[in-house]
Amino acid sequence: MPRIGIRFGKTRTTPRVPQDEISSVSRTLADFVAASSWADVEAQSHEARRSILNFFATALGSARDPVVTAALRTLSPFSGAATATVIGHSEPLDALCASFLNAVSANLLDFDDTHPETIIHPAAPVAAPVLALAETNKLSGRDALTAFVLGVDIECRIGNAVSPRHYARGWHITSTCGIFGAAAACAKLLGLPAEGIANAIGIAAGQSAGNVENLPSAAKNVSVGNAARNGLFAALLAQQGYEAAPRAIEGPLGWARTMGEEPDLVRLLDGLGKTWEIAKNTYKPYPAGIVFHSVIDACLLLRERISRRVDRIVSVTVQGSALLLARGDRAVNNERDARVSIHHCVACGLLLGAAGVAEFAHETVVRPDIAQLRQKVRAELDGTMPDGAARVSLRLSSGEVLTEAVTSPRGSLAAPLGDRDIEEKLHDSVRVGGSDWDAGRVIEAVWRLDTVGDVSDLLQSLRPPLASDHTAFNRL
Repeated sequence: MPRIGIRFGKTRTTPRVPQDEISSVSRTLADFVAASSWADVEAQSHEARRSILNFFATALGSARDPVVTAALRTLSPFSGAATATVIGHSEPLDALCASFLNAVSANLLDFDDTHPETIIHPAAPVAAPVLALAETNKLSGRDALTAFVLGVDIECRIGNAVSPRHYARGWHITSTCGIFGAAAACAKLLGLPAEGIANAIGIAAGQSAGNVENLPSAAKNVSVGNAARNGLFAALLAQQGYEAAPRAIEGPLGWARTMGEEPDLVRLLDGLGKTWEIAKNTYKPYPAGIVFHSVIDACLLLRERISRRVDRIVSVTVQGSALLLARGDRAVNNERDARVSIHHCVACGLLLGAAGVAEFAHETVVRPDIAQLRQKVRAELDGTMPDGAARVSLRLSSGEVLTEAVTSPRGSLAAPLGDRDIEEKLHDSVRVGGSDWDAGRVIEAVWRLDTVGDVSDLLQSLRPPLASDHTAFNRL
């Protein structure tokens, strides 16, 4: 099997980040990435495996979705050496194509992990190229986990530097910042020195894209897939000697300012190497935008208070921050709209008493009773409420008004999902997604990722024999 790139010797001790001035953001981050080793990130390895387990769960849940299979049909004729696993399928592709597809499938259902401070979904753009490159180059699980933790740190720190206005301007932050994490992580796996990693980050700055307007369409997933694939591509170009401007991120005409922001370098660099952004990661119990989870939880509580007598409801008022209304006060025309709709999330919680993948599927979205309840919902701004919180009030036919407010929904840092919850999520995703992958084998493999000497052996062991998938693959 061909090997991409080269590896260098042991890494150095993590450097102290200068407090007065820096040579450049790219170089400062690159020095940190180049100097970091497994010993530096080992304490974060359990959270990294939780994130990767959730990544497999979300990817398996949509691996056979028409959006993914259409992309697979598009890319497969152009694939190079088939060295990397496409999650949910038996047939491998090259690392660049597999990175794109796995990032798309992991992000498609709005069920992926979330960094609360930035609303970045860290795993999809970073885990996809890390696993593809580690598999292609037969690297160890510790190599992959080290690169993954570092990549997540880089993407989220850059996101911190421009949040919240970057997202508010319309930039899809998972895509625009995810590419930096992918580039840094892949450059680490390639064994590039600090100068090469800095160039990879700078090259990524010129490819960063994705807009919020596209969220209700498959175009959103293209930008997430590109973040993964182009981050790997940036690292490979840097390995071949491509250079980038030292201040490609923070320069007068660099990434941050051309996207409309003055980067907050204090937030970007504070605690670098001491505090880890992956420690702040959260995992969704519902396949919907994270700002809607409090709406769902509040409605589930109200459903029990009215003894499930939804016919008694005259109207529903949902109050929340400007972010909640901007994201979710919309008409629902399809399942993508539903996953970012206050109105549909209310219907799921009150009428169905559940909010899983099936509740956001097309068959549910178009049900007359669901549509009728959505029409009873009104959204109101409450500027005193924090992002992610919601207050839901029901007016009943008796005239009574019942209210529930949720500030920390299930899955948040204050009420996190446990390991078993994520495992069950993966089991459910395999069932819903129609994959022939074995959920138990995937779970066992991810938990022992830090012990394996060759990621390619591990991932290949998860793929069913080609005979079981070959006919379906050829029909894509």
